[in-house]
This record gives sequence, C-alpha cells and structure tokens, in this order.
Amino acid sequence: MHSPPSLFVDSTSNQIKERREGFGNQLTRAEKMAAMGSLTRRKASLLLSRNLCTNSTPHVFRFSLLSLTSSRGFASSSSGSDDNDVVVIGGGPGGYVAAIKAAQLGLKTTCIEKRGTLGGTCLNVGCIPSKALLHSSHMYHEATHSFASHGVKFPSVEVDLPSMMAQKDKAVSNLTRGIEGLFKKNKVNYVKGYGKFISPSEVSVDSVEGGNTVVKGKNIIVATGSDIKSLPGITIDEKRIVSSTGALALSEIPKKLVVIGAGYIGLEMGSVWGRLGSEVTVVEFAADIVPTMDGEVRKQFQRSLEKQKMKFMLKTKVVSVDSSGNGVKLTLEPAAGGEQTTLEADVVLVSAGRVPFTAGLGLDKIGVETDKVGRILVNERFATNVSGVYAIGDVIPGPMLAHKAEEDGVACVEFIAGKEGHVDYDLVPGVVYTHPEVASVGKTEEQVKAIGVDYRVGKFPFMANSRAKAIDDAEGIVKIIAEKETDKILGVHIMSPNAGELIHEAVLALHYGASSEDIARTCHAHPTMSEALKEAAMATYDKPIHI
Repeated sequence: MHSPPSLFVDSTSNQIKERREGFGNQLTRAEKMAAMGSLTRRKASLLLSRNLCTNSTPHVFRFSLLSLTSSRGFASSSSGSDDNDVVVIGGGPGGYVAAIKAAQLGLKTTCIEKRGTLGGTCLNVGCIPSKALLHSSHMYHEATHSFASHGVKFPSVEVDLPSMMAQKDKAVSNLTRGIEGLFKKNKVNYVKGYGKFISPSEVSVDSVEGGNTVVKGKNIIVATGSDIKSLPGITIDEKRIVSSTGALALSEIPKKLVVIGAGYIGLEMGSVWGRLGSEVTVVEFAADIVPTMDGEVRKQFQRSLEKQKMKFMLKTKVVSVDSSGNGVKLTLEPAAGGEQTTLEADVVLVSAGRVPFTAGLGLDKIGVETDKVGRILVNERFATNVSGVYAIGDVIPGPMLAHKAEEDGVACVEFIAGKEGHVDYDLVPGVVYTHPEVASVGKTEEQVKAIGVDYRVGKFPFMANSRAKAIDDAEGIVKIIAEKETDKILGVHIMSPNAGELIHEAVLALHYGASSEDIARTCHAHPTMSEALKEAAMATYDKPIHI
C-alpha cells in the first residue's frame, strides 16, 4: 500500500527540524532544497512505480519471466575446465569490456575474436569509422556553407576522399591497438580465431593463422554481436549494393545514393555522402523515420534533414533491386500495395537493421535456448539455460547499442564473480549522430500517454540559447516530459549540435529520480548549450527566462 502524501511531509519536516537543532538553526536554502528534492523523488517513486514498472521494456521483463538458473558465483567445474575462470567469445564492446572487467576482478580470462582485430563491428566497421567520416564530411560542409559568413574564406575547397578514408582508418587502427594494450595490461589472454562450443565448458577455435585449439573455461560468455539484416531478393556486393560496411569504404562519391531504411545507421551514412555531394533518397517501409523517436522531435528532425536536401519516400516498399546495368534500378511500390515505380541510383545502401550473430557457434549442440529471431534467452544474471554459459550485448533482447553491450559485460562478470551487477534498460541513451544530432533517454510523449500517466512537457528552442546563436548553429530543441503531480522526469529528448554529449546530464537525472526542478535549480555555466536543458526544465515545472 502506498503511503499518503502527509507522511512525506511529516518525514521531511522532521529532517529539517533535526538539522536546525544540530546546526544551531542555521539551515541553508540548499539544505531545504535537498530535503524537498528527497521528498519529490521518494513520492514520485511510489506514485509512479505502479504505472512505470508494469510498462517496462520487454528487455526488462525478460529478467523476471526468464529466470532460467538460480543465482550463483562460479559454475561447477567440469572435466578439464580449470584453465580459465572466464572465456569470452567475441571481442566487440561487450566482449572486450567483459574480459577486462573479469581480469580486474581477479578471474583468469581468455577472449576469443574471429576478426583478428578487437573492437567488433562498432570499432572496425561501425560506430568509430562512421563517426570519423561524419566529422570529416561535416568539416567539408561547414567549409563550403558556413565559413564565409564567419569571415573565413578560401579560393576553393575540395574533397580528397582517399585522405578522408585514411584518417578514418588511422583512427580505427589506433583504437584497436589500444584495446590490445589494455588486454596486456590486465593480463587477458587473446586468441584470434572463430570459436564454437563443443561442450558447455569447451570452445574449439579455428585460428586466423591456421590450426585449431580448444579453450576451456568454468564460465563462457557469448558476446558475438550482430550482423547485417539482409532483404529478400537483394544481394549485397559491397560495391554498388552495399551494407554499412561498404558505405564506409566507397572509392568515389556516388552522384545518386539510395538508402533503404530510415533508421539511425541509414540516416547517418546518408548524411555523410549527402554532405560530400551525393543526391540522397531514403526509402522507408514505415510511415515515419526512426520510429522509436519522440514524435514531435522526429518531425523537426525530418524537416532538418530535408533542408539538407535529403529526400524521403515513406510508406514505400522495395520490390526488387537490379544491378545488371551500369547503375542500379530499384522497383518500388506503396507499402499498402499499388502501382509500381522505378528509382535509379549509382549506389544503394541496404540499412534495414541488424540481427544477432550466432551462426556456427554450436549453441544448438549444447542446448542453449533462443527465441524466434535467434536471440539468446538469459535471466537477470545473463545466464542461459545451460549452466556456466552466459550471453550479453546484441545476441540477447534489448537495444543493439555498443554502450548497452558494455554495461551488460560489466554486470555479467560481476555476477560471475559473486558480486551484484545492474543495468537499467529504461535508461540507455540513444543518439543519431547527424547534424544536428538527436539524443534521448527515458520515455517518449507517446509512451507516457499510452501508460496513462498525467504529465507536463517543457520545451526550449536553441534559437533562444545565447551560445548557439553566437556560433550560428541554433537549430534544435530540448523537450522534457515530467510526471504532473510529482515533477519526476520521465523522458528527455534533445535535437541540437552535440546532443549526444548534452544528454548525459539527463541520464544521470533520471537515474537518481530527479525532478525537472532539480535540473532547473542547478547552476549551468554561461554561455553554454547546456543552458537550454536548464531552461526546458524551468519550462516544465514553471516558466523559462529567455523565451
């Protein structure tokens, strides 16, 4: 049963009274605010728990519904499995972080990686190289579109694509070697090869250099990540019909680029080549781009991309892709059915999502349970139904994000080591690294409406932010959603330059159950972009100053 509000008031009043007596009645305003902040958070927690806990993401539900094994430290050792305490299959963000954390906790650890370089898809052909090209292409776009208005003029500016790609490759190379250095520092054994189960405590590894070895461990973590999702009838050749991997390594700038899929990856790669001069058309089966994004912010985001000359064909199905001629011809039709049309391109990027990568692991051989889309089912300790076998990252339910995989990895090995691990999947931030960026954490307005919670919305445009205006980069908005009665923040959505950096104040605020007033009454340096978040918080519980 929930406590009545009067109990909160009495409790807070007692705290204030005790502090006055203990400090000679010199209770400061800050102390009063701290006490009231505690009141807000505790009250909000009780009032919202009934609504929000019963509307958690499916990934959170899996922990309560799929408790497949009991809590334990080390799995019981089987014959010949004493060589390692922990074996990690996969050296991506989840895998290499899990391996390093396990070693730091004093566990003898081996990491197996088939690629021959650490960092997984994220570092080698995903997050890192794409951000390198996004930055390089943004610099070129700024030079050709904005420098003159700031008094910086050049007789001509041109793209040196080989040099741009070389800078991207250098960043990747330096970071992969850096992870190898961390392995050495933490005494993680690194095995280069393709691993597959031969028993719950043994992994057979086909070495990248030839030959085979067997790695044994008491606890084995599957961290093999995800792979490109293919579309029926479309063959990716990484030349004219490319995945995100091929889009990161094009040898020339395509005149016309068609992107199939309006998700994070498609929009980011479309932005790269659009800035460099490609005519970009995005074809999306759904009615909206980035369907997980807050609806109001999504509309502004799409308008921003359209101003950058990116074209969108929504509610459109790709029937076929023909690359037999000089270019590529796509046959399209409305998603609901109807007359077919054609669209021509020099390059087509297939960006329809990703799927768990578990091929050839031998999961069926040892009896590991998976769902209908191939994700490995685990309990709240990341344990599968097979004793001693765990899974993290993109191969289990939840958002396929590198930072989520890292959190999984740390929590998983903490459980293995007999400690307590924790990941809050409702508070995993998401970022689209276009320009402006879009970042979010918590619930969208649509989600809050769906669970029936009364709420308030506070917004603040970057057009009214002094730093954004000073640097002539003021497109965007901060939107905060808070529970109406308690003012507890439920979601924060930011569209702005560097939104991916600004979002983490909001992540921390949600983690500690802060109210919008907590942010509003926190001093923010001036002039900074972060002041827009403070003003949006002021608009949520009261009124902003600068609009």
